[in-house]
Amino acid sequence: MGRLFVVNLEGKIYSCKHCRTHLALCEDIVSKVSFHSRHGKAYLFSKVVNVTMGEKEERMMMTGRHTVVDIFCVGCGSIVGWKYETAHEKAQKYKEGKSVLERFKVSGPDGSSYWANHEVSQHVGGSDADDV
Repeated sequence: MGRLFVVNLEGKIYSCKHCRTHLALCEDIVSKVSFHSRHGKAYLFSKVVNVTMGEKEERMMMTGRHTVVDIFCVGCGSIVGWKYETAHEKAQKYKEGKSVLERFKVSGPDGSSYWANHEVSQHVGGSDADDV
């Protein structure tokens, strides 16, 4: 295995809750509203760092069919969200190339973690919803 290069961000940072590897800046949030995962809230970011991508797959989400890849923390390998490769609905094209970080899997800028409530954690599939 080669040497691991990690980008260190400055400012208000979202990081992996397991290993604290920096993942995104607060200023790169596109939407904090209406995105959900199987563990609860999720945020859409225009840019994330220190992640590797899984295989492309088709997923049917609340807003239609999307081609996505799961994204994993380079520090510990934990899945932290997904990236939109292709949106098949015209109204959803703004998501292409953007990434979703699940709040349950990351620590916020103040070091806080998000805890899913019992009702949300029983939701079976990852999904998203329209931004309003």
